[in-house]
Amino acid sequence: MTSSGADYGEMIKGDKLVLRGLKFHGYHGVKPEERTLGQKFVIDVDAWMDLQAAGISDRLSDTISYTAIYSIVREVVEGTPQNLLESVAEQIASKVLSKYPQVSAVRVQVGKPHVAVLGQVDYLGVEIVRHRSTVAQT
Repeated sequence: MTSSGADYGEMIKGDKLVLRGLKFHGYHGVKPEERTLGQKFVIDVDAWMDLQAAGISDRLSDTISYTAIYSIVREVVEGTPQNLLESVAEQIASKVLSKYPQVSAVRVQVGKPHVAVLGQVDYLGVEIVRHRSTVAQT
């Protein structure tokens, strides 16, 4: 089951890890200049999981380190170029859900701040939400 960004908050309740404004240089896109020069990408991630045990114990072993998720995002964004932001977001979500079974859902937003459009924008991009049930079991 997937969800649009507009209603994911209504569908997913509870605790989550929050990573905002992660910035990396990558070579994703369909235009030749995007593949040769690259550009900045801005990523936000929410990872839903029960944080009560960590809140009570105050032990990192009862949660997931933010840096672990950051590393996944960095690996994907700075890694093999993809044509579409949808693919970048899907890879991040899939890796988070595959590596951390305690994560029940993940939201990934991938933005391109420097897009050739007629007008000013903060960024253009995609947002996906994936639930554990949507991850292909391998």
